[in-house]
Amino acid sequence: MVSRRRFLGSAIAVAGTTAGFTALTSPAAQAAAKVAPEVIVRPGDARYAELAERGYNNRFVATPDEIWLVHDASQVEKAVNQAIANNQRITVRGGGHSFEGLVDDPQFRVLVDLSEMKNITYDPTMNAFAVQAGARLGEVYKALYEGWGVTVPAGVCPEVGVGGHVSGGGYGPLSRRFGLVVDHLYAIEIVVADRGGKARTVIATRNAGDPNRDLWWAHTGGGGGGFGIVTRFWFRSQGAYGSPSALLPKPPARMRKTVVTWPWAQLTEAGFTRMVLNHGAWHAANSAPGSPYAVMHSSLHLHSSLAGTVQLEIRMDATLADTTKLHDDYIRAVNAGVGLEPTIDVKEGSWLEVILEPTPSYGAYGRQKSMGGHLRKPLTEAQVGALYRSLTDPNHYGAGLVYLAAYGCKINTVSSSSTAIPQRDSILKLWYSNNWADPAQDELEINWLRTLRKNVHGATGGFPVPNGQQDGGYINYPDVDMRDPAQNTSGVPWYSIIWKDNYPRLQRVKNTYDPRNVFRHALSLDSA
Repeated sequence: MVSRRRFLGSAIAVAGTTAGFTALTSPAAQAAAKVAPEVIVRPGDARYAELAERGYNNRFVATPDEIWLVHDASQVEKAVNQAIANNQRITVRGGGHSFEGLVDDPQFRVLVDLSEMKNITYDPTMNAFAVQAGARLGEVYKALYEGWGVTVPAGVCPEVGVGGHVSGGGYGPLSRRFGLVVDHLYAIEIVVADRGGKARTVIATRNAGDPNRDLWWAHTGGGGGGFGIVTRFWFRSQGAYGSPSALLPKPPARMRKTVVTWPWAQLTEAGFTRMVLNHGAWHAANSAPGSPYAVMHSSLHLHSSLAGTVQLEIRMDATLADTTKLHDDYIRAVNAGVGLEPTIDVKEGSWLEVILEPTPSYGAYGRQKSMGGHLRKPLTEAQVGALYRSLTDPNHYGAGLVYLAAYGCKINTVSSSSTAIPQRDSILKLWYSNNWADPAQDELEINWLRTLRKNVHGATGGFPVPNGQQDGGYINYPDVDMRDPAQNTSGVPWYSIIWKDNYPRLQRVKNTYDPRNVFRHALSLDSA
């Protein structure tokens, strides 16, 4: 997941791992595990403001009656039971990086904060790595690598929480080589609410005979917070067995990170157009399964001209004999005909040094609007022209960004129905973003992003509706405009834009596990 704002043990024993509704910890087991009690923070408490304002987007600030800092699933059950009994809307926060107000909505009166649930360990009963849902990606990378020399192919930003990232079908710098993070998801622990209004904890696995398998499947791209509250993930690669060090991919021992920079002051419209078209054409030609470029991830950062530069970031395995050739050939292909020699900054480091590098901050520019999706084929010249006009708009003073990230390769070896995220033949991930500081500029800055989106995707109602070129949205890059018929004029329902043919199965999961629609936000499915 893309993020531009910096944010400042061992597992609890599982009392049974068979499929079905499972009570995970008895009171005696909790006492033995020394689980800390839940902490409930209310308005007037000195801790309230810091806990309520943890969200990424300053346009939205939570105002719940209670914030529950929880430590295990049983405490989440207590929060859910209270919310149902008192008819309170309930929501959950992990890392706090939701781009929209899906968590920080004033309708929510109870906020379950998972930030204290961050244990990461090997679970011999599951023969998988257990990760509590409040852990950050950086914490997961560090624990898995230092403990067992393995990793998961998750996101580029170490500050992002695993809960929403994994549930939405997260991707990152190793995904072209090893697939999406959900391709390695073995099981989840989740608190759901039954038709009678009682919370209970379920373990759902990918095992073919598991009666709760569809609930596991819904969290391989269906998004977080819409079916229940996930409290733990277990990771083990498909077909993996043996010792813990053989259960997940091993990252490269050393990584090369390169930033290629073009100054806007010397970049003509023709040069800009050529660069973006080159980038798209290269990915169309080098994103098939088995490509030698599966070892490389790149992202083109088309900043507003106000920012001064356009940048290409490259991350790749530095240990291969042909690393330098692959690297240099790629840069030459993107820069061909641009008419400007970029600055190239290359550095190498260990896997952890590179992946744990903090995400740059937007500072005071903490208000944001964004939207994302997938491309099966590159943007056309006309679409690139629309990007150029918005990014060079002399009346725009926000920090606009068009982000085109490498996709495909190993990701595209999985069928579209195997996981809830259906985009399995795309070559690029697309994200439009705008950040600004002044609340008085909200309407102007939101409209800048909307105009960009509408101009690029005008032929399909303003959104990347699935067709031969586009491949729909992405729940981890949410845009509530998709539900507004005045904004989404495609005639295609928002849920079909995101989940395509996987929507009916997701709807069945919603009806089965959340029949009262307890867990809902602006981009979740309603119970039928």
